[in-house]
Amino acid sequence: MSKLAFLFPGQGSQAAGMGKTLADAYPAARRVFEEADEALGFALSTLCFEGPDADLRMTQNTQPALLTVSVAAHAVLREHGIAPDFVAGHSLGEYSALVAAGSLTLSDAVRLVRKRGTYMQEAVPAGVGAMAALLKLPEGALGGVLAEAAQGEVVTAANLNSPDQVVIAGHAGAVARAMELAKAAGAKRAVPLPVSAPFHCPLMRPAQERLKDDLDATPFRDLSVPLVNNWQARAVRTAAEAREGVYEQVPNPVLWADSIRVLRDAGVSRFVEVGAGGVLTGLLRNIDASLKGLRFGEAPEWEPLAEALRG
Repeated sequence: MSKLAFLFPGQGSQAAGMGKTLADAYPAARRVFEEADEALGFALSTLCFEGPDADLRMTQNTQPALLTVSVAAHAVLREHGIAPDFVAGHSLGEYSALVAAGSLTLSDAVRLVRKRGTYMQEAVPAGVGAMAALLKLPEGALGGVLAEAAQGEVVTAANLNSPDQVVIAGHAGAVARAMELAKAAGAKRAVPLPVSAPFHCPLMRPAQERLKDDLDATPFRDLSVPLVNNWQARAVRTAAEAREGVYEQVPNPVLWADSIRVLRDAGVSRFVEVGAGGVLTGLLRNIDASLKGLRFGEAPEWEPLAEALRG
């Protein structure tokens, strides 16, 4: 029988209003929002349900908000007896996956990712860093583009999302040069991303070091189901591996396409994106068109999901 994986989205999937239909329709989801509000000491739920967008886009708010919506959606799935064989999360989403797998409590996770967001925001002064998506860059061209663009600055792969999409990050000048070189090398498009910091590149090492004490002070437990991590695209089960993975992912690229292939090769053919948006479902089709992606982050998505999983 085909296996099921839950995928948890990361930063960029947020939108004002997210999670409200879940909280309105399902007491299990409502309890998740209440727990997150209590853990953080402010009404994160109101920020999710009402915005404003400007506040929701602040990294230290975005990260706990997205995590809470994902955990709320997962609580509904769990209540209906739907459990995965594997979990994985994109960047921030790895924390949501760890909550779903029983390695972290929700309260500990929202506090961790709020600090993570603050540390990442403060690691690089505003305007110094940048990120961009390179679309349909010919295979084998990335290394040369990045090497030529650096000119003594940092520019590296940040998210290896699919065969057609690589996100780069680093110093703003180096990223701009890489965009032009990528287009010259045959990329269909090179798109600057509206982000507040250059995530998943060596400029994030100060954030990684600040986060270490918080990770070391937080209890992690062994996972109830395997997680395929961002840093290595490897299935892990232990508390120590989980903690190491979220530490190492901060300055290192997200190996998302490889992670999906690892899940596929382990027998997973059905995937549910648990939380806000549908970014990961879209990437799934681009990585392997034979893989089936479903979504659950709002109450109206329940019936189509339940019918598809029964089928």
